[in-house]
This record gives sequence, C-alpha cells and structure tokens, in this order.
Amino acid sequence: MQLIRPDINLDFVGKRKIFLMFSLSLIVLSILVLFSKGMNYGIDFTGGTLVQVQFNKKINISKLRTSLKPLPLGDTVIQNFGSEREFLIRVQKSSRSTKGLENNIKIAIENNFGKDSFKIRRTEMVGPKVGADLRNKALSSMFFALIGILIYVSFRFRFRQAIASVIALIHDVLITVAVFSFSGKEFSLPIVAAVLTIIGYSLNDTIVVFDRIRENNLRSRRQGFFEVVNMSINQTLSRTILTSGTTLVAVLAFLFLGGEIISDVAFTLVVGIIAGTYSSIYVASSFLLFSYGSNESAKKI
Repeated sequence: MQLIRPDINLDFVGKRKIFLMFSLSLIVLSILVLFSKGMNYGIDFTGGTLVQVQFNKKINISKLRTSLKPLPLGDTVIQNFGSEREFLIRVQKSSRSTKGLENNIKIAIENNFGKDSFKIRRTEMVGPKVGADLRNKALSSMFFALIGILIYVSFRFRFRQAIASVIALIHDVLITVAVFSFSGKEFSLPIVAAVLTIIGYSLNDTIVVFDRIRENNLRSRRQGFFEVVNMSINQTLSRTILTSGTTLVAVLAFLFLGGEIISDVAFTLVVGIIAGTYSSIYVASSFLLFSYGSNESAKKI
C-alpha cells in the first residue's frame, strides 16, 4: 500500500535551511522551558509516599486538603487524578511505615467524609536515596542508549551518519521532555521507558532513509549527493507516513481510551512519534548534507 507515489519529487533538501532554523528554534525554546519550569518528578525519583483515593461522589479538593491538614505529613501535594472523585495524595517525605501513613490518612478522611464514602486504591513508597539512585540510572540509560546508537550506526554506515542520527535523536528527546515539562505532568519511570521507546522508534525511521540513500548513491552515479538524498526521502515518504500514522492511531487510542494510568505514557509517545517522524525527514538528512558540504564530496555511504 502506498499513499504517496515513490517517484514524487518534493523539494525537501531545498528547504533544509528553513526547517533546520525551525528545529533550532524548537530546541532553544525547549531548553528555556526546561530551565524555567523544570521537571515535575514523581516519587520514583524524589522519594516519598503516594496514596490514591477514590470517592463515591464528587467532592471539593479544598475540603480534602483541610481534612488532612492536622496530620504531620510534611510537604504534601493533593491533585485530581482523572476525575473529580479520584485524588492523588503525595507526601514528599517517606514514612517508615506505609501502612501507618495509609491508616492515618484513612482515619482523617473518614472523620470528614464518612466511613463508606471512599476507598484507597493504592499506596506506594520510595525512599529518598532509592529515588536519587533511580533518577541517576534513568539518565544513564538514555546516555548509554545514545552511545550505543552512535557505535551501531558508525559500524552500519559511517561516523557522519551516526552523528546525524544522534543529533536527530537528541532533538526528539529534548522536544518531547520539554513538552512534558510544559504540560506539568509527573515524570516517572514509565515516562523514561516511553522516552527510550521514542529513541528506538525514531532511529528505525532514520535508518530506513539512510539505507535508501546508500542504495541510490551506489546506483545513481550521474546525480549529485543532494539530489540522491532528496530522491531517497521522497521514495521512503509513503512508508514513513504509513508507519507513523498507524502507530499514532494506536497510541491515540491509549491516550483517550486507556485511562489515567497509561495516559501520561501515551502522551509522551504521541509527542515523540510526531517529533521523530519530522526529524527523520528533515533533521537527520539535513545534518548529513551539512557534514558532506557539497554534491561532489560523497561517493559512497
């Protein structure tokens, strides 16, 4: 199945400077967002205790805050979780006894809302040292993933292709994380897994384009390298749109129909798929062209 004919000749290469400036603007904006807003780290990374409470009917969140105020919980964040009947109570300082903390919260809510007016769905606790260790390991996993990709693509193609691929992946990750930061959503271990998935997904698209560039470069001896790159992007465009489109439909179904538990992961994947598809077409190939400099400087890749 082909949505776009392989012999179509859209001028992607001719517009590369425009889109690189657009990408550079997005990266600068993403860095500004990350520095100004930071990340809303979950208890996976900060340590603390999380209690999820579901009420039988709609309640006022300010009344819930008032009911828990007498408890010695320290820094506490209470927020809606999907509906006006369900709430997350996040205590930044971990308690030695999760069960004791849960019971204290349960008693306080019972005294203000009634015994059978709610139920506690889950209670999770992470120590501060464990949270810091998880945060460092999450960052390390992304770093070593990029190093591994650099080595693999250097072996599969050349070092220039590897650098272009990694730049495109950093572009995707940075934009995705910045959008996540701007949304105020909680950054947790499942989100790290989603970011790593985006890295693999985006790389796959880039490798397909680079493979076609290498094939066409060997066959088209009379064409300059810029023309070969543009032709290769056009030839793989239908495959890129079909693959990204079908994946995006599935992830959007998770986002809107999968419930609150997986909505943040689905949101991350939606942003990452869009950014990854864009970077495979414009960013990776454009940086590859800049690394060669002219039509005549590349014979084989």
